Amino acid sequence: MGAGTQMNDPATNTTRMRNYAGGVVRYDRERRRVWIAGQRMHHGLTGALLASAGLGGLAVHRLTTRGGIEWALLGTALMAHDWHDRTAWFRPGRQE
Repeated sequence: MGAGTQMNDPATNTTRMRNYAGGVVRYDRERRRVWIAGQRMHHGLTGALLASAGLGGLAVHRLTTRGGIEWALLGTALMAHDWHDRTAWFRPGRQE
């Protein structure tokens, strides 16, 4: 799948936003931000999903103990890295 351009920066006349998967996933390369279905993906939100997947995988015996712990630790590290933004993790919208 190719990427389509969405928004040009008039100051530099360069493309900032790229669309992927038919516009479901957007990436702003200047600010290094990702949106999925219009929801900005924070490190903390991604970390919460990874930690949940790791613990869930352990609970249903789909992951090894080591694998589940690795996912949970990676998710925890991402949440800790983005803790200052925790009030915005699940806030709907673009969050420019």
